[in-house]
Amino acid sequence: MTVLVTGGAGYIGAHTTRALVAGGHEVVVLDSLELGHREMVGEVPLVVGDIADEGLVAAVVREHGVDSCIHFAAYKAAGESMEQPGRYFANNVAGTNALLGALQRGGVDAVVFSSSCAVYGTPEHLPVNEDTPIHPESPYGESKLLVERMLAWYDTCLDVRSMRLRYFNAAGASADGTIGEDWTMTLNLVPLAMKALLGARPPLAVFGTDYPTRDGTAIRDYIHVDDLADAHVRALEHLRRGGPSAILNLGTGTGSTVREVLAAAERAAGRPVPSEDVGRRLGDPAAIWADASRAAELLGWRATRDLDEIVSSAWAWHSRHEHHGSY
Repeated sequence: MTVLVTGGAGYIGAHTTRALVAGGHEVVVLDSLELGHREMVGEVPLVVGDIADEGLVAAVVREHGVDSCIHFAAYKAAGESMEQPGRYFANNVAGTNALLGALQRGGVDAVVFSSSCAVYGTPEHLPVNEDTPIHPESPYGESKLLVERMLAWYDTCLDVRSMRLRYFNAAGASADGTIGEDWTMTLNLVPLAMKALLGARPPLAVFGTDYPTRDGTAIRDYIHVDDLADAHVRALEHLRRGGPSAILNLGTGTGSTVREVLAAAERAAGRPVPSEDVGRRLGDPAAIWADASRAAELLGWRATRDLDEIVSSAWAWHSRHEHHGSY
């Protein structure tokens, strides 16, 4: 049987597609290419279209023998979602509702969902586990939470099981340097640091140097994209074995400050990242990192790559693809 990967021409989707193929799984990708790149998919069958097109989804399920889905396709910029909430709810929530309906009618009963730590908002206690209170602070985070709730009801009402994966800060590139993140479509720290190193942007703004952290800058849990891809494959295999639905955090269990990330970038590139200290950015928590022990217990999964491996792989990718971001 075949797994449908929505958004499989995007950053995390493409790495997961590659991991699925390496694991012997049959894969078909559905991507609008609004944010994805055809070249990221390689030789895997690619259907260009929208997840909200129920007729198209039904045809893909039927023609490719799809029995399961890993769902990445979504808009993902929290700041943009504050300016365009309707666009995020239309695509991320209504689009997913259409997708799930078409999948369920086609007999698909296993879904792995790309959720986010954005559902937690600013946590009161660290590390964050799956029982931490949820307080999304953007329409983006709210859209992820709404889809999680939709999936819970699909399980209760229609026996469509799901793994809802709340991951933290994805970063890095494939070990062979052939696919990576598109820096033209991201506000993430690691690719922006690479962009600054390569002179493709002004000095990197370090938002806030007076946080109650070890060096005054914000702490995040950075996880290598290949570790995330491995977790998605394991989550799919869990469902295919008949395993129950679950919500899981995916992170390293440790946090790195902004200055530590920039130091890792300097080690990778051999020169400092041009940067400037500025004030805090509204809505940014001082620190957040994951307790991913539940994923270890249920899937036997742990992140294996450290910050230096994450940043050095990103540097290897971006330094060879500096003129076009990603493909």
